[in-house]
This record gives sequence, C-alpha cells and structure tokens, in this order.
Amino acid sequence: MQLTDDARYRALTASDPRFDGLFFVGVSSTGIYCRSVCPARKPQRKHCSFYPSAAAAEQEGFRPCLRCRPELAPWQSPCSASESCAPAIIARIQSGALNNGAGVESLARQFDLSARQVQRVVRDHAGVSPIELAQSSRLLLAKQLLTETSLPVTRVAFASGFSSVRRFNEAFSRHYRLEPRKFREVRSTKASSETLTLRLSYRPPLNFEALLAFLAPRAIPGVEHVSESAYMRTVAIGSHQGWIRVKRHRSGQSLQAEVSSDLSPALQTILARLRTLFDLSARPDIIDAHLAGDKRLAPLVRANPGQRVPGAFDSFELAWRAILGQQVSVRGATTLAGRLAQLFGEPIETPIPELDRLTPTSKRIASCKAASLASIGLPAARGNTLREIARFDQQHPELLEPGAPLDRTSELLLALPGIGPW
Repeated sequence: MQLTDDARYRALTASDPRFDGLFFVGVSSTGIYCRSVCPARKPQRKHCSFYPSAAAAEQEGFRPCLRCRPELAPWQSPCSASESCAPAIIARIQSGALNNGAGVESLARQFDLSARQVQRVVRDHAGVSPIELAQSSRLLLAKQLLTETSLPVTRVAFASGFSSVRRFNEAFSRHYRLEPRKFREVRSTKASSETLTLRLSYRPPLNFEALLAFLAPRAIPGVEHVSESAYMRTVAIGSHQGWIRVKRHRSGQSLQAEVSSDLSPALQTILARLRTLFDLSARPDIIDAHLAGDKRLAPLVRANPGQRVPGAFDSFELAWRAILGQQVSVRGATTLAGRLAQLFGEPIETPIPELDRLTPTSKRIASCKAASLASIGLPAARGNTLREIARFDQQHPELLEPGAPLDRTSELLLALPGIGPW
C-alpha cells in the first residue's frame, strides 16, 4: 500500500496504530523524529517530513523522540511474497548480520545477490545504505537497553553490537548529540543483575493466548515450556547460553521478554527471532480485511481478531522437528523431540525447573551413530534423513534462515534422502 505524505500526516494526527513502524516523521521545529502513534502534541503539517525508516530520519539529522521511543516500533512486513527479498535482507541487518566485522558482500552471498544489488535494494526500501541501517539498528537497541535496563554503559555498547566503547560513544554523539547516560534519566524500570527485561512491540490486535495454545502441546520437553501466560525456552547462540521468558507486557500493547544476562551479547539475534516466532511484524489490518472478504471466514475473523502465524525460534530446530513429525501425531512428535533433546542436547542450569537442556545442534546430530537415533524410537530411514539435514545445515546454515532463496534451497533439500515435495 503506497501512502502519500498527506495520508501519513492524517495517520499521525489520528495516532493510528495500524501505521506504526510503516513510516517515521521528522519535525523540523524540534529536530526530533517520531512514530505515527506518538502521544506528544501534533506538529503542524509544514514542519513534518516523512521517512521510510528510523535510519533515514537519523541520516537527515533528527534525534529519536523520548516519548514514543522509535526503537519500539514494529518492523515492516509486507503481505505479498512478490515484493522481493528486501524485507528479509533488512530483517537480517536489523538482527545483527553486519556486526562483528561482517560485510555487505557476505550478506549478499546468502541471497545469491551481488553487494551492489543489496545496496540498491536496501536503499530503495529503507532510504539508507546497509551500513547506515545497521548503525541505526545498533543505536536504537542501545537506547532501549539504556532506557529499560540497568546494564552498565560498557555492556550496553557490546550488547547492542558495537565493537568498542569508543565507537559506541562516537556514534551516540554524532547521531543523537547526547551522551548515552542522558537516557538513563528517563529510565522507569530496572532489571536485576541476572536478567534483562525488554519490550517487543506489535501492531494490535495480537491473539497471544492463541499462539501459546498452539505452542504448548509442541513444546520440546527440557528445551521449551509454555504456561497459561508465558513462553519459556533455553537459548544457545554462539558461545552464549541462557534462557528467555516471554509474556504480555502490563500495558497490554506489547510483549515483555525476560532474557538471562549471559545472553546480552546476542540480544539483536534473540529479539529478531522472537519477532519471527510470534509473527510480530504482521499487518493484522490488511490480513483481517482480506480474509473477511470470504463469507465463510468473515465470522471467524470477527470472533478471533489478531490471529498470527506461529514461526520458529531456531531454524535448524524447526527442520529436525519437521522430520520427526512425519506420519506421527503432535504428541508423538513432541515425545520424540524430548528424547532427542535429552540424548543430544547439552545440559544447562536455569531457574525454571522445566528447562534443563539446550536444543541439539546440527554438529552433534550430524556425527551421531544410527544406533543412537534408533534408541529413541526413530525408524532407520528417518534417522538417516535427520543426519543428512544436520549435514546440510553444517554446509549451508544460511539456507535454513528466513528469507533464503527459495528455488536454490528447495533444490538442495529435495536432493536429500527422505525429503520430498511434501
């Protein structure tokens, strides 16, 4: 849906949540940029300029608003798969794909594109270069950490993806013209030294309870646990291990993610994965309007607003679960998943009694013996497929991630024994 600037201004004056994150407004009279739902007094039209991303507003010299907090805006997510791979590329960048010295070239190879093509795609959709988008994403996460947690500034710098405190301070000074500690003055909540608590925004409505009801019978024993109000799991990203818990925020307008502090260096990746798991970038206004056009679906849409499509937190985990789930019930597949986790998942201690295992890695499964898989009740042919998908992940980890080139990925997966068009 293409919006004119006049339509954007009307959405701004109405504080319409349907447009949250679809554009940002820079206000020339204050030098600040805001979300469409900002509660502050609305500026005059002549003082407003509109940008497709927070990064684009910052490139024009605007600072983020301290009231509406642009770092909390939901990500954009088009409903049509025909809109190219731009959303997936942007999502990868926002989740830290260009951190730790990674370049645009390596990101481009994951999508079978050239670096020049990625530069063009990102600029067309976000209004800035990939490097500028990555820098803005780090700064916005840092701002959120400064506002919502009590992490020391040094740890905030590294947790948000900066390679040094000096670069962190320089970026803050150049983009925001404020010292990082300035944001500590508006912090309203503090996290304990053992956990970080952060908000995840979405475009309302969100039927979070329906998502929990779907995930509960599929929770991997030892790795995941779902209560009536929260989703919990263990996490291992690189060398960082810990646990997370997600529930509704007390405001009712966002989710609240509690993350063990040992996982702070991997926060960008974790938050992006949670957005995928709970489909937080969806556009319920567009989805519900489309589905309501069918006379059979219309009453169901009205009765169940805010339905989302559950995703997955770990791509390789989703792949091996799909294999375990062939020709068995949900309960049977979950039992097998629990046995696999107990056998191949690394033990971990957490304050949540139900969580004591990390999800099995592709390295561990790829090197296991056929007899080990047979011991959990897995047929020999399916055990062989499981080892093959693990080897595939070892060779092509980027192809199991969201937004991977579909044709190439499908071609390579169909060549594996036990995997067919279904």
